[in-house]
Amino acid sequence: MKYHDSIKQADKTMSLAVKQLKQWHLAVNPINYAVSYEYCKNNNPILVAAIKRLLLSGKALDGFFMEQLYKEHFLEQSKFRHEIVSDLAQLFQQVQHSCQQSTTSAEGLIEQLDDNIPALMSHDKAEVKTAITQLHRASIIFKKQQQQLAEQLLQSQQYTKTLEDELEEVRQEVYLDPVTGLYNRKAMSKHVDTWLIEDANRTVAAIVVSVDHFAKFSEKFGGLIGDVILSKIAKKVASYVDDSGLPVRSANDEFIVLLPDVDGGIASEIAEKIKQGVEKLRFVSVQSGIRLPKMSVSLGVGEMQAKEGLNQFINRSRKAIVSESRK
Repeated sequence: MKYHDSIKQADKTMSLAVKQLKQWHLAVNPINYAVSYEYCKNNNPILVAAIKRLLLSGKALDGFFMEQLYKEHFLEQSKFRHEIVSDLAQLFQQVQHSCQQSTTSAEGLIEQLDDNIPALMSHDKAEVKTAITQLHRASIIFKKQQQQLAEQLLQSQQYTKTLEDELEEVRQEVYLDPVTGLYNRKAMSKHVDTWLIEDANRTVAAIVVSVDHFAKFSEKFGGLIGDVILSKIAKKVASYVDDSGLPVRSANDEFIVLLPDVDGGIASEIAEKIKQGVEKLRFVSVQSGIRLPKMSVSLGVGEMQAKEGLNQFINRSRKAIVSESRK
């Protein structure tokens, strides 16, 4: 346990955690249990608030949501990230050391020039010759030091490239959903914050895409096939989004498309194209050759209002799905 609980306290919290999972209709697996235990301890207000917020929105907790919480609250201090930070600190130290060496070398050469220039103006040939010899020696030392610095900088550049590649892997881990390749909720919050910092009055539309009856589909055909189908649907959804838009996997069976500088009317047109595109998809099992059922989606469209929070905006767009289904 990560907590310094007594055996009695730990047993009580363990029982509560298992009971809580049953209330949420979730399996008692390591990830779900870890999140539930943290929730029952009530020591992580951000995690607790995220769970309560989802429950208040009317959506059920699922394995996808629990996995996202686990990654965000239990794995963010991973060894890999510590190594990245340590490597960056080492790189900064190397660059700083190189800069200091370069400054020292330049100051040494300038000092030699200052000392010997008056001698160069002398009528004494021996004095002039000595000054030239000293300047020549200082020039050789300076060139050698600059060559060493150039080699160090080259090594730093190569090291920087390696770090950039590793940091890109971290970005993929932090901001992308591994199943579909779309952005995750963490990336969604980051992008919206950036958009609104650039322009507080910016128009942002959202299309909520909910895959119909996906839980029953996964139960019938298995989670692996379910992931493949989700990936194909995600690719189709993303195909209707240009570079300025943001396609997000926001839940197990849900995608959100955020569209900056787009109003609700245009977003509705794009939503209809997404719906038609998904419903035209055909799926066949590679292993058995069996044709799988057609998939359909339900859509909700919203437009962000002034001073409206992201979660409030998304939940309002989700409710539009229910309103649409009642028409």
